[in-house]
Amino acid sequence: CEVKSCNTVQQTSPQPPVKTVCLCLIVSAALRFKLVHLKVPAASKSHKYKQQCYYFSTNYFTWSKSRDECRQKGGDLVQIDSREEQTFLELKLREKMNNIWDKFWIGLTDSGKEGTWSWVDGSPLNESLTFWFPDEPDNWTGKDPDGEDCVRMGERAGAPDLKCWFDESCKESHRSICEKPAETGHFTLKCV
Repeated sequence: CEVKSCNTVQQTSPQPPVKTVCLCLIVSAALRFKLVHLKVPAASKSHKYKQQCYYFSTNYFTWSKSRDECRQKGGDLVQIDSREEQTFLELKLREKMNNIWDKFWIGLTDSGKEGTWSWVDGSPLNESLTFWFPDEPDNWTGKDPDGEDCVRMGERAGAPDLKCWFDESCKESHRSICEKPAETGHFTLKCV
């Protein structure tokens, strides 16, 4: 059927049953309502990789507030478990960077004990799988006498051999990468 106006339905082929005309009008109205009145859910900003969903926050928060934001979304700051995951994240975050100053918190900290790095789930950093920028971590105290106990990543131009982790004061405000398991749907995994 063709809808010419709100009140006129023009017949284009043999007259369809009344149920077909009603269904056509209902679907048309529903699509218009959905396109005009519904907001796109935050999950649409998520990106799936393997069994995980990643959300790249647009908010600038301290490490602690960034972690709170991730937890509110049902996840936590990202924990990087492989070179492939680091590659995926590094490429994605460069797409998300609005300027060269955009950096992203990850879920790695040595706030429990200086020099002993652990992920937000409490597991220790695998020292054979790190992506520290040369001369990092350095626990620099120039801006914050407490030093640098949290980790951020992100270099817009990229980094040699994916080495883009920097320790930084947890009080600095950056964007963040949240991670949570993908949900199982009908035959697929999806980010919600």
